[in-house]
Amino acid sequence: MSEHRNAEGPDHHGAVGARMRRFRKERGLTLRGLATHSGLSIGFLSQVERGISSIGLTALNSVAAALDRSVAEFFSDEPAEGAERPATVSPLPSHFTLTRSATAATEYMSGQQTYRMLSARGPNLVLEPLLVRIAPGGRREDAYGHAGEEFAFVLEGELLYEVDGVEHRLYPGDSVHLRSTVPHSMFNDTDRVTTVVSVVTPRLF
Repeated sequence: MSEHRNAEGPDHHGAVGARMRRFRKERGLTLRGLATHSGLSIGFLSQVERGISSIGLTALNSVAAALDRSVAEFFSDEPAEGAERPATVSPLPSHFTLTRSATAATEYMSGQQTYRMLSARGPNLVLEPLLVRIAPGGRREDAYGHAGEEFAFVLEGELLYEVDGVEHRLYPGDSVHLRSTVPHSMFNDTDRVTTVVSVVTPRLF
């Protein structure tokens, strides 16, 4: 997999928000319209577009679907990887992928969060395994429900995980597994980076 780091300077969530605003206007949608189609609040979307708040990948996936875009397009102006595969390239196996540690991993950055892809693409595979690093600070994302399932396992640091209005503090070795339709959010309220292995469905990229 190729390196896909956001190269737009330290204001990574600002770049994501700017693309969100551009894509929204291209679709002729107001913030209210985008909120209706994505299930996110107008206030939160406004903060993301202005670079005040970052947005998690699962919430961004709902925005992308509402705007008929891929999630990857919010991190780069280049076409999503594999969007136009040459006819001479063999198709990926439908049942299996193998990702070596020496393979350059794709990373996406949004505000305080860096997402490292842990597996190659497989057309019939539904899990999205990620290594997530959450820097301290930033604004807390609104609790949000969406289709699928979600699992998070804390490797380092602490994580405040809200599920259905109840806050749970997770420490290294703790995990949470939920139906993603239940409103949830995660936040690092400490002064050090938190590292989490996260697995979500459906795939985001």
